Amino acid sequence: MLLASLFFASMGVCVKLASSHFNAFELVFYRGVVSALLMAWLMRARGTPLATPVAGAQAWRSLVGVVSLAAWFYAIGQLPLATAMTLNYMSSIWLGAFIMGGGLLLGRVVAGQGALIAAVLASFAGVVMVLQPTLEKNQLFAGVVGLFSGLLAAVAYLQVTTLGRLGEPAERTVYYFALACALGGALGMGVGGVSPWDWGAAVWLLPIGILATGGQWCMTRAYSDGATLVVANLQYSGIVFGALYSLLLFGDQIPLTGWLGMLIITASGIMATVLRARALPRAPAEDH
Repeated sequence: MLLASLFFASMGVCVKLASSHFNAFELVFYRGVVSALLMAWLMRARGTPLATPVAGAQAWRSLVGVVSLAAWFYAIGQLPLATAMTLNYMSSIWLGAFIMGGGLLLGRVVAGQGALIAAVLASFAGVVMVLQPTLEKNQLFAGVVGLFSGLLAAVAYLQVTTLGRLGEPAERTVYYFALACALGGALGMGVGGVSPWDWGAAVWLLPIGILATGGQWCMTRAYSDGATLVVANLQYSGIVFGALYSLLLFGDQIPLTGWLGMLIITASGIMATVLRARALPRAPAEDH
């Protein structure tokens, strides 16, 4: 999981560098093409058939995942990398909110409901702290898009869990998601346009797909072979990697309130992960 988080943070660096020339839909398209080719090779090597008996579930999961990914790529291009990474890792908080809301609608008391409510409220206080410099730079829209990406990632998490219950191999789910990225990115390019080719930015397109595929594969292995709670909480190392990249590569100045906000979000996410473990089974991979 540590290696997966490093891969995803490194992918974020490539996305940020490439976003200086290519729009979010183009980045989603190229990420999908590279990942689909790699996963097709892996499935052939493993003898995993392409046909799926749950095409509808795969399509719905892919649709939500593509929108989440496009929103995240847009946020990375507009916000400091550490901020965009933190907002995307809010998915565990959103899952906790879903569990809490579902329990309230059904009139049921969720185990640890009081602590879960506290974790959700604390995390949103952390978001305000992280976004404070963003608001000062009139980047509110990008911040909202980043939050939206985390919300949809939580929905995709639930859908991946459902696919796992239905017996879908993880590599096939990743493959169809990659295909959906290529298709969704192409459709978005039809609306948003295609940027003139520039090798200075294009050199980062291939690493985006390779790092995304490597990250998903490592995450899948982590969830398959490791202790679920340990693995789920180690994913927050991605925030640390993103913050280090922001400081060392992009010279982003993160104020003390921003660091405290990241710490609060991470702690709240870990608490929400532990509390939701009783209600949700483990999932093989999330969206990146």
